[in-house]
Amino acid sequence: MAVDLEAGTLDVTGDLETDLGDLLCEVGRAAKSGDTCVVLFIDEIQYIENAQLGTLLAAIHQVTQEQLPILLFAAGLPQITSLSGKARTYAERLLSFQTVGELSDRHAREALVAPACAEGVAYDPAALDAIVAETRGYAYFLQEWGRNVWDIAAESPITAAEARAATPISLAQLDESFFKVRFDQLTPAEKRYMRGMAELGEGPHRSGDIAEALGRKVESVAPTRNSLIRKGMLYSPAHGDTAFTVPLFDGFMKRIMPQMP
Repeated sequence: MAVDLEAGTLDVTGDLETDLGDLLCEVGRAAKSGDTCVVLFIDEIQYIENAQLGTLLAAIHQVTQEQLPILLFAAGLPQITSLSGKARTYAERLLSFQTVGELSDRHAREALVAPACAEGVAYDPAALDAIVAETRGYAYFLQEWGRNVWDIAAESPITAAEARAATPISLAQLDESFFKVRFDQLTPAEKRYMRGMAELGEGPHRSGDIAEALGRKVESVAPTRNSLIRKGMLYSPAHGDTAFTVPLFDGFMKRIMPQMP
C-alpha cells in the first residue's frame, strides 16, 4: 500500500548551507534538552573545498548564535587559518586557532625516554642528542627512530653510535612510505618546484629565491606554488615565505631527484 510522505522539520531544501545549519541546530537543541553536548571532530580539514568549509563555518556560527552545546575540533595544516578567513570573514572571531608543531627539546627527549624507562632501558645523553637533532622533534619521526634504535641496541644504555645507526634505516623507511606517498601526488612541474626549493635547504624560503633557483620569474611559478599549498605539501608561514609542511622533505627530494631538473 502506497502512502504519502509527511513533510518533516529537517527535510532538505537542496541548499547545503541552510540544511546543515538547520540540522546542527536541531541536534544542538536535542543535546541541550538532554543536558549533554555534541562534539564534532574533523581531521585534515584543509582538504575541504572552500564552499563546503564556508557552509560548515556558517552552520557553526548559527549554532553559537543560539548558544547550543555543539563544539567543533578540527585539525589540519598551517594554511587552515588563511583558508578559514577566505571561506568566512568572521572565522577569526568564531574559531580559536592553536598551533601544534614539533615537540620541544624537553618533550622530544621525554617521548623517547619514558617508554624505554618503563622497560628498564636508558639512553645515553649523546644518543638522545643525536635522535632529537635528526628528527627535528617531529612526533612521527621520533616514533620511527625510537623503534629502530630499540631493535638495534644490544643492551642498556642505548648509545650514540646505535642512535646514528638508526638514521639510515629510518630515512629509508620514510622514503618508501611517508615521503613517497606525498611525492607520488605531484605533477612534474610540482616536483621541479619542490626540488628547486630543496636546493636552498630546509627553509622557509622567500618565493623569489625559489623562483631564482629554478631560473624562472615569481609570477610564472606562482600557480605551481599555490597548487602545492592546496595539496598540503607546502605552507606560507609569513607573506612571501614558503616552507615544507613536514621536516626532512628537502633531503628526500635530493635523494629521489639527485639532479636539478
